[in-house]
Amino acid sequence: MTPQEIRNRLEFFRDLGIRELWVDRAAAPASAPPPPVAEHTPMPKPPANPIPLIPLAPEGDTLAAIQADIGDCRRCKLCEQRNRIVFGSGNPEARLVFVGEGPGADEDAQGLPFVGRAGQLLTQMIDNTMSKEGMTERRADMYICNVVKCRPPENRTPEPEEMEICGQFLYRQLMAIRPKAICCLGATAAKALLNTGVGVMKMRGNWYKWRDIPVIVTYHPSYLLRPYNQNAKREAWEDLKKVFHFVYGGK
Repeated sequence: MTPQEIRNRLEFFRDLGIRELWVDRAAAPASAPPPPVAEHTPMPKPPANPIPLIPLAPEGDTLAAIQADIGDCRRCKLCEQRNRIVFGSGNPEARLVFVGEGPGADEDAQGLPFVGRAGQLLTQMIDNTMSKEGMTERRADMYICNVVKCRPPENRTPEPEEMEICGQFLYRQLMAIRPKAICCLGATAAKALLNTGVGVMKMRGNWYKWRDIPVIVTYHPSYLLRPYNQNAKREAWEDLKKVFHFVYGGK
């Protein structure tokens, strides 16, 4: 069973409300076929020393603990060419979290997400939109991170294995912050959180759910930097207005 299959099975049990699993240490090896069970045979009682189901996110998890667990990560091949791990930045109690794809060259050099040209555009979009909508929050009041924490070579799209390995830390980040909403920046973030291959153009501006947290999808700022995507800029502004009013409009 692959790590992703194990994770899906654990999530299934959790959604059913199961918080503990029991393992019979005296049982036959997993490869042995189970003994036949006669009809109406009573179910055996669980052993006296149950093994708790390992939680998908540790109880009382914090961003500092997650970053410490990542350490000098060597879990996948992205570590081979990176300079810095880009964990995330912003308000650890943010009501809104932006999730991007992965670090670029500037982020890899500084160890911070969205500090290059795309990041500067994102900052302008956040701050200007909030100002025009009469809201006082700015980028620093939100939290920003990526699906993968190390720069993929030549800024290529992260591979499934890389997204899966880093995904455990993204999951923990989101569960530790528990924001009111999440904004996926681009297709890779949407795929990681919503498990979908649908394009951003079809998904943008609509609400989805990750666990019980509302999620909106919009364009990645790097896409908006291309000169032929002027209409996409207007759509992205509309997406931001929608999520900002949802998160901060009611207060």
